[in-house]
Amino acid sequence: MKGKTREGIFIFGAALALFAGLFWATFPRLRNSENQMQAKVLILGDSILGLTRDETGIPAQLERILDVPVFNGAFGGTCAARCDREYRLANARDSISLAGLAKAIATEDFGVQQTLRIRDSSTEHFSSTIDVLERLDFSSVELVVIMYGLNDFYSGVPVYNPEDPLDEYSFIGALRYSIQALRRENPDVRILLVTPTYSWYLFYQETCEEYDIGYGTMDAYVLAETALAEEMQVELLDVYHNVYPHEEWEDWERYTIDGFHPNEAGRELLAGLLSEYLLEDL
Repeated sequence: MKGKTREGIFIFGAALALFAGLFWATFPRLRNSENQMQAKVLILGDSILGLTRDETGIPAQLERILDVPVFNGAFGGTCAARCDREYRLANARDSISLAGLAKAIATEDFGVQQTLRIRDSSTEHFSSTIDVLERLDFSSVELVVIMYGLNDFYSGVPVYNPEDPLDEYSFIGALRYSIQALRRENPDVRILLVTPTYSWYLFYQETCEEYDIGYGTMDAYVLAETALAEEMQVELLDVYHNVYPHEEWEDWERYTIDGFHPNEAGRELLAGLLSEYLLEDL
């Protein structure tokens, strides 16, 4: 009889432990509640915002000027859109696109992102950035700054899919999906879209007004993003028009290091424009 009692207690204890484990795994917010990170401003973008991560980086300058906590969640080499249709949602690199990150934030599930293993240059911060994003208390975020477009344009991502407005494999579809996902998780969050900058493709000796892989020049992407901002009632800061001078080909040297990435003067210029825009309301 005592043996049966001990057996029953063991079975009950095992069942309780199994239930506790499932409960713990099912509710990541509770699991991480004591280890959450707080940020007032979240930066999501490509290498324009993510490449330089010292005090001269745009997010660091914003934090200093605005005097609020800013987290740099930008990943170089990424697009707003997903790019690998073959592997769909299982593609680890696509998981750090804007669409992938927005999905992870909204579902509180960074499982795919945690499988990412990249050994390219300037990716050393990827793992730690994903760790912080997973711990970020998104309800504490008041503003999300979203700046994508250069990689989408030069990688040949379609501007939009007329048959599917939420197609994450198109630039506008990815932006629309991401805005909706972030708003579902935090209905009060303020979202600012920042257009891509003017750029020069030095290898092909073409500017973004000339290069066209089949979906139009950069103007088509910027115009579509501007229309989307109005449609979705989010803010937009245009740093494509009338920011980088481009009357002469050599103008690329004034604010960029390679025609794409801003040099220190370019980062100071962009940080100044962003902070000037935001200081009125933060």
